[in-house]
Amino acid sequence: MAKEIVLITGGARSGKSRYAEESAIRLGTKLLYLATGEPGDEEMARRIAEHRKRRGDRWLTVEEPLEVGSVLAGHCGKIDCALVDCLTLWVSNLLIRGGEELVRNAVEKVIQRNSRLDFHLLLVTNEVGWGIVPDNALARQFRDLAGWTNQRMAEIASEVVLMVAGIPVVVKK
Repeated sequence: MAKEIVLITGGARSGKSRYAEESAIRLGTKLLYLATGEPGDEEMARRIAEHRKRRGDRWLTVEEPLEVGSVLAGHCGKIDCALVDCLTLWVSNLLIRGGEELVRNAVEKVIQRNSRLDFHLLLVTNEVGWGIVPDNALARQFRDLAGWTNQRMAEIASEVVLMVAGIPVVVKK
Protein backbone atom coordinates (compact mmCIF):
# COMPACT_ATOMS: atom_id res chain seq x y z
CA MET A 1 0.00 0.00 0.00
CA ALA A 2 1.21 3.51 -0.71
CA LYS A 3 2.96 5.00 2.32
CA GLU A 4 0.38 7.76 2.46
CA ILE A 5 -2.36 8.91 0.11
CA VAL A 6 -3.50 12.51 0.30
CA LEU A 7 -6.45 13.75 -1.76
CA ILE A 8 -6.30 17.51 -2.30
CA THR A 9 -9.52 19.03 -3.59
CA GLY A 10 -11.09 22.44 -4.05
CA GLY A 11 -12.26 24.91 -6.62
CA ALA A 12 -10.35 26.33 -9.57
CA ARG A 13 -7.30 28.40 -8.59
CA SER A 14 -7.75 27.58 -4.91
CA GLY A 15 -4.08 26.67 -4.39
CA LYS A 16 -4.38 22.89 -4.78
CA SER A 17 -1.34 22.35 -6.99
CA ARG A 18 0.92 24.67 -5.01
CA TYR A 19 -0.09 22.99 -1.74
CA ALA A 20 0.46 19.52 -3.25
CA GLU A 21 3.90 20.48 -4.60
CA GLU A 22 4.99 21.91 -1.24
CA SER A 23 3.71 18.80 0.54
CA ALA A 24 5.57 16.49 -1.84
CA ILE A 25 8.85 18.32 -1.28
CA ARG A 26 8.48 17.71 2.47
CA LEU A 27 7.96 13.98 1.81
CA GLY A 28 11.10 13.23 -0.18
CA THR A 29 13.67 14.18 -2.77
CA LYS A 30 12.81 11.76 -5.58
CA LEU A 31 9.61 13.30 -6.90
CA LEU A 32 7.31 12.34 -9.77
CA TYR A 33 4.86 14.86 -11.20
CA LEU A 34 2.22 13.03 -13.26
CA ALA A 35 0.41 15.62 -15.36
CA THR A 36 -2.88 14.53 -16.94
CA GLY A 37 -3.69 17.80 -18.71
CA GLU A 38 -3.30 18.20 -22.44
CA PRO A 39 -2.53 21.60 -23.96
CA GLY A 40 -5.64 21.84 -26.13
CA ASP A 41 -5.41 25.62 -26.55
CA GLU A 42 -3.07 28.54 -25.83
CA GLU A 43 -4.52 29.25 -22.39
CA MET A 44 -4.06 25.65 -21.25
CA ALA A 45 -0.55 25.53 -22.73
CA ARG A 46 0.27 28.69 -20.74
CA ARG A 47 -1.05 27.12 -17.50
CA ILE A 48 1.03 23.99 -18.08
CA ALA A 49 4.12 26.14 -18.72
CA GLU A 50 3.48 28.08 -15.47
CA HIS A 51 3.26 24.83 -13.51
CA ARG A 52 6.50 23.53 -15.08
CA LYS A 53 8.33 26.75 -14.28
CA ARG A 54 7.13 26.77 -10.67
CA ARG A 55 8.26 23.15 -10.14
CA GLY A 56 11.71 23.63 -11.59
CA ASP A 57 13.94 20.68 -12.40
CA ARG A 58 13.77 18.84 -9.07
CA TRP A 59 10.81 16.83 -10.41
CA LEU A 60 10.62 13.99 -12.89
CA THR A 61 7.63 15.03 -15.00
CA VAL A 62 5.53 12.54 -16.93
CA GLU A 63 2.69 13.82 -19.09
CA GLU A 64 0.10 11.06 -19.46
CA PRO A 65 -3.58 11.84 -20.02
CA LEU A 66 -4.91 8.27 -19.65
CA GLU A 67 -2.65 5.60 -18.10
CA VAL A 68 -2.29 6.97 -14.57
CA GLY A 69 -2.28 3.52 -12.95
CA SER A 70 0.42 2.17 -15.26
CA VAL A 71 2.69 5.19 -14.77
CA LEU A 72 2.39 4.96 -10.99
CA ALA A 73 3.06 1.21 -10.98
CA GLY A 74 6.11 1.73 -13.18
CA HIS A 75 7.76 3.99 -10.62
CA CYS A 76 7.78 1.62 -7.64
CA GLY A 77 11.21 1.53 -6.05
CA LYS A 78 12.30 4.67 -7.90
CA ILE A 79 10.62 7.60 -6.13
CA ASP A 80 9.66 8.90 -2.69
CA CYS A 81 6.48 10.66 -3.74
CA ALA A 82 4.17 10.95 -6.75
CA LEU A 83 1.83 13.87 -7.38
CA VAL A 84 -1.03 13.36 -9.85
CA ASP A 85 -2.37 16.67 -11.17
CA CYS A 86 -5.19 16.30 -11.77
CA LEU A 87 -7.83 13.58 -11.43
CA THR A 88 -10.51 15.83 -12.92
CA LEU A 89 -8.70 16.24 -16.24
CA TRP A 90 -7.93 12.52 -16.21
CA VAL A 91 -11.65 11.72 -15.83
CA SER A 92 -12.44 14.13 -18.67
CA ASN A 93 -9.80 12.54 -20.94
CA LEU A 94 -11.11 9.04 -20.23
CA LEU A 95 -14.77 10.01 -20.65
CA ILE A 96 -14.17 11.65 -24.03
CA ARG A 97 -12.15 8.70 -25.33
CA GLY A 98 -14.11 5.76 -23.96
CA GLY A 99 -17.15 6.68 -21.93
CA GLU A 100 -18.27 5.94 -18.41
CA GLU A 101 -17.11 2.31 -18.32
CA LEU A 102 -13.54 3.32 -19.18
CA VAL A 103 -13.55 5.92 -16.38
CA ARG A 104 -14.88 3.51 -13.77
CA ASN A 105 -12.46 0.73 -14.79
CA ALA A 106 -9.45 3.07 -14.76
CA VAL A 107 -10.32 4.44 -11.32
CA GLU A 108 -10.77 0.95 -9.89
CA LYS A 109 -7.45 -0.12 -11.46
CA VAL A 110 -5.62 2.71 -9.68
CA ILE A 111 -7.29 1.75 -6.40
CA GLN A 112 -6.32 -1.92 -6.84
CA ARG A 113 -2.72 -1.04 -7.71
CA ASN A 114 -2.48 1.13 -4.60
CA SER A 115 -1.63 -1.96 -2.57
CA ARG A 116 1.63 -2.35 -4.52
CA LEU A 117 2.83 1.26 -4.36
CA ASP A 118 5.83 1.97 -2.12
CA PHE A 119 5.78 5.77 -2.16
CA HIS A 120 3.65 8.67 -0.95
CA LEU A 121 0.84 9.57 -3.35
CA LEU A 122 -0.73 13.02 -3.62
CA LEU A 123 -3.85 13.34 -5.77
CA VAL A 124 -5.10 16.75 -6.91
CA THR A 125 -8.73 17.05 -7.97
CA ASN A 126 -11.51 19.61 -8.35
CA GLU A 127 -14.90 19.99 -6.73
CA VAL A 128 -16.99 20.40 -9.86
CA GLY A 129 -20.35 19.55 -8.30
CA TRP A 130 -20.70 22.74 -6.24
CA GLY A 131 -21.81 24.87 -9.18
CA ILE A 132 -24.99 24.97 -11.20
CA VAL A 133 -26.45 21.84 -12.77
CA PRO A 134 -24.91 21.51 -16.25
CA ASP A 135 -27.26 22.10 -19.17
CA ASN A 136 -26.31 19.01 -21.20
CA ALA A 137 -26.06 15.27 -20.64
CA LEU A 138 -22.30 14.94 -21.26
CA ALA A 139 -21.48 17.71 -18.79
CA ARG A 140 -23.77 16.15 -16.17
CA GLN A 141 -22.16 12.76 -16.76
CA PHE A 142 -18.71 14.32 -16.33
CA ARG A 143 -19.77 16.07 -13.11
CA ASP A 144 -21.18 12.83 -11.73
CA LEU A 145 -18.10 10.78 -12.66
CA ALA A 146 -15.74 13.39 -11.23
CA GLY A 147 -17.73 13.32 -7.98
CA TRP A 148 -17.72 9.52 -7.91
CA THR A 149 -13.96 9.45 -8.57
CA ASN A 150 -13.35 11.89 -5.72
CA GLN A 151 -15.42 9.74 -3.37
CA ARG A 152 -13.58 6.55 -4.34
CA MET A 153 -10.19 8.19 -3.88
CA ALA A 154 -11.25 9.76 -0.57
CA GLU A 155 -12.15 6.27 0.68
CA ILE A 156 -8.57 5.04 0.26
CA ALA A 157 -6.88 8.31 1.23
CA SER A 158 -5.31 8.64 4.65
CA GLU A 159 -5.93 12.38 4.44
CA VAL A 160 -8.29 14.64 2.49
CA VAL A 161 -7.56 18.36 2.25
CA LEU A 162 -9.99 20.96 0.93
CA MET A 163 -8.30 24.11 -0.36
CA VAL A 164 -10.25 27.31 0.23
CA ALA A 165 -8.68 30.58 -0.99
CA GLY A 166 -5.20 29.10 -0.60
CA ILE A 167 -5.90 27.78 2.90
CA PRO A 168 -5.81 24.02 3.52
CA VAL A 169 -8.76 22.68 5.50
CA VAL A 170 -8.24 19.09 6.64
CA VAL A 171 -11.44 17.13 6.02
CA LYS A 172 -10.09 13.66 6.86
CA LYS A 173 -7.03 12.67 8.85
